[in-house]
Amino acid sequence: MKYFTEIEKDRIIEMAWEDRTTFDAIKLQFGITQGEVEKLMRSELSPSGFKRWRKRVSSGVGVKHAFKANADMLRFKCNRQRAISGNSISKR
Repeated sequence: MKYFTEIEKDRIIEMAWEDRTTFDAIKLQFGITQGEVEKLMRSELSPSGFKRWRKRVSSGVGVKHAFKANADMLRFKCNRQRAISGNSISKR
């Protein structure tokens, strides 16, 4: 697995917990696959936290794959958020 800074790990974990963020978006920004995300989550979360996350991802609460998502779900953007390019968010 690639080496990530603590800030990058925190962001990947945050994105993995988000319902609307797909594994494809994580791969685009960080270059890691779904399996690598799962390994990172397993190593960084407590055993019970990892089980909760896996149950949430597999239960269909969130849509973690782009091909399963509705078109409007993939276009979600907070009204306070400006353009995102790659892994950087523009300044306010």
